[in-house]
Amino acid sequence: MSVTTQITGAVARITLDNPDKRNAFDDTIIAALTEAFAEAGADDNVRVVVLQAAGKHFSAGADLNWMRAMGQLDADQNREDALRLATLMQTIDQCPRPVIARVQGAAFGGALGLICAADMAVAADDARFCLSEVKLGIVPAVISPYVVRALGARQANRYFLSGEIIAADRAQQLGIVHETVLAAELDQAVDRLIEALLQGGPQAQIEARELIARVSHGPIDSAMLNDTADLIARLRTGKEGQEGLSAFLEKRSPNWT
Repeated sequence: MSVTTQITGAVARITLDNPDKRNAFDDTIIAALTEAFAEAGADDNVRVVVLQAAGKHFSAGADLNWMRAMGQLDADQNREDALRLATLMQTIDQCPRPVIARVQGAAFGGALGLICAADMAVAADDARFCLSEVKLGIVPAVISPYVVRALGARQANRYFLSGEIIAADRAQQLGIVHETVLAAELDQAVDRLIEALLQGGPQAQIEARELIARVSHGPIDSAMLNDTADLIARLRTGKEGQEGLSAFLEKRSPNWT
């Protein structure tokens, strides 16, 4: 299997497991990843999803032999194929559970879409990133909503056009990853994030992500004020909000932990 899922307690670890090909993905792996994220997101026992990769590298992006084969198909077939990758990115982005990307080694091309679609990302200090599509005469089209969201348009101009290698520390500065650590400490850093996420209310975390999406693009007008007031009122009076407040006042752990 090129994609495996292991669930331990409340954590699902989805692994790209094709290290001989540097975890490059093709249509089969895209389908397997989409299914794995859909299943993890639908599992009520799962609280956190970790996207990781076996071997030295996170992912070299799209498999070149697969891309060559796609180039022999007509425009409609290529569009259908591209939509499958776009669906994967959306499935990660909208997963009902928080998603952490654990990154080591090379993360090139479409791999940046996987990372930027995740809620948070931690990278080893030897990780390297590259939006290499222009070197092949194409563009990072279907991953662009997530990568541009992370980079911002101005930085995207540089790295979409230049195809430069981005070192781990620079990737953190740009917002591709949230944190860089020594390679030997990568699992510990991921575990710290998992522990932090498990302390939060599951429904509140979903609402928080949706809130960010709404307020980051709209004007701060009466509609936004009413929307945010309605949200907090609903959550304060909801089951999870009532439990969180009671647990705090009673100096105990909430039931979701």
